[in-house]
Amino acid sequence: MKNQLRPLSDFQGSMAQRVYESLKDAILTLMLEPGEFLRKPDICIALGVSRSPLSEALAKLALDDLVLIVPQAGTYVAKISMDEIREAAFLRQALELAAISRITKHITDHQLQLVSRNLRVQEFAAKDRDHTQFYQLDTEFHEMILSFTGFRRIAGLAQSSWLHVNRARKLLLPKSGRLEETLQEHQNIIVALEARNTELAIQQMSYHLNQIIEIMEKMYLDTPDLFQTNKGAIKWRS
Repeated sequence: MKNQLRPLSDFQGSMAQRVYESLKDAILTLMLEPGEFLRKPDICIALGVSRSPLSEALAKLALDDLVLIVPQAGTYVAKISMDEIREAAFLRQALELAAISRITKHITDHQLQLVSRNLRVQEFAAKDRDHTQFYQLDTEFHEMILSFTGFRRIAGLAQSSWLHVNRARKLLLPKSGRLEETLQEHQNIIVALEARNTELAIQQMSYHLNQIIEIMEKMYLDTPDLFQTNKGAIKWRS
């Protein structure tokens, strides 16, 4: 196996939990690609573990629909499911639009400074074409907005629902123009927040979230080998 897995020392928990986190990180960052065959002996060597914690970790990843365990055939990185992405987008929109509606009229100057500071660093990352940093800042931008609601668990709930979308998002930012488009959409959201204009803030956030899914729908058609074939697929309607 190539040097694709982060060391277990980067994570906390039991041995099986750390193996799970390392493999999940590699899957979500596309270091392990959709459809890739997972060779258990190679993983054991790369992480320095026995088969027992690896088997436990793979079973947990299968519950997350991140790997596919095929009896008598082996274990594969699951291909991306558009049905799961559409469902996640539905949940994420419900959470983020409710959050933006709740916070806009009462957002504090300090909170505006925090998101504006994040945006300025996004601009540097975009200028440097640093997709990894921009991806992290994008995630933090949305987590901040959710945290401003005062609900402690809402950001974690949103992140959990966005698990499969995050993997596909890694494919989007390097595409021509998408990084700049995302930056502009974030800027538009902040302008609406600064104006304390709830209707405009909801409109801008809705547009931003819809753009992500609409681009993924196009990617689904353009690169079908990365995606599962879903029978009776759910249709996305913005």
